[in-house]
Amino acid sequence: MQFVDPAIVPKKKLYTGVEMPCVGMGTFGSDRVSPREVSEAAAGAIRCGYRLFDCAACYGNEAEIGQVFQDAFVEGVVERKDLFIMSKVWNDMHRDVEKACKKSIEDLKCDYLDLYFIHWPFPNYHAPGCDVDSRNPDSRPFSVDEFMDTYRQCESLVEKGLIRHIGISNMTIPKMDAALPLMKTKPAAAEIEMHPAFQQRELQEYLEARDILPIGYMPIGSPRRPQRDIMEEDIVDLEMPQVQAIAKNHGISPALVALKWAHQNGQVPIPFSIHHYYENLKCMTEDMLTEEEMASMATLERGNRLVKGHVFLWEGARDWHDLWDEDGVIVE
Repeated sequence: MQFVDPAIVPKKKLYTGVEMPCVGMGTFGSDRVSPREVSEAAAGAIRCGYRLFDCAACYGNEAEIGQVFQDAFVEGVVERKDLFIMSKVWNDMHRDVEKACKKSIEDLKCDYLDLYFIHWPFPNYHAPGCDVDSRNPDSRPFSVDEFMDTYRQCESLVEKGLIRHIGISNMTIPKMDAALPLMKTKPAAAEIEMHPAFQQRELQEYLEARDILPIGYMPIGSPRRPQRDIMEEDIVDLEMPQVQAIAKNHGISPALVALKWAHQNGQVPIPFSIHHYYENLKCMTEDMLTEEEMASMATLERGNRLVKGHVFLWEGARDWHDLWDEDGVIVE
């Protein structure tokens, strides 16, 4: 099997001083790929040198991935301390976070979580695999009081040793402005959508100014994202001429260009792949993009949000733009 020595994979440091690999294995494939296929990819990834895994309860595959971890521990491939395991509390468990966390730990067979995210900043539940027009009548706008109730539960999980760090996800600057001053324990990372045509520079600078690590999901523009999130006006990042030209310069795929850009731009990408995970890891250890190529990539911002979040809308919301506070204020 092809192998990348984890020791040569660059690291990113959290504000606590803890280091994590600069790229991880995403495990969201539940709309198109079976839990068995995801876990088989995870098994290959851990043996080819991956040490960072991004999981979530709502992906529906944590038990299968946990068996992969357990097998790797038993076989002596890795020890628990060698892995950086992340998971997320889903929207239907915001009022019972400890129960959700313990279930993820049990399923992942990992004793504790290195980083535990609040997956979305509101408890607007939707069923897995639902279509774009699905709406839950109980959905409601962001409430800083409700969010902080969930966050304080996460703070107690740190105190109990169930998790090492707290993460936030799919947050906006106005929401963070409201919540960050109320926290006893600062979040260590924020998981947000980031790819060449959706660079979120203002949000990244906001996070970095507060020593919160940006973790970028959909780093290659997610051509296999759920059908409900695909719209006619979406841009395909990997087909952009600048990305293809840089790929040709390096003799690599456009996907690897996007991942190199993400790393060199300061975020931790977490691509999901059942076939190309070795290349995704190896590309972080060699042949970086030049300053000129990075400057070219910086011109590709198109405001091309791919995860709109329609299914989280509440009664009275205009459309998916209301989820993202684009005018600089929380939309209620």
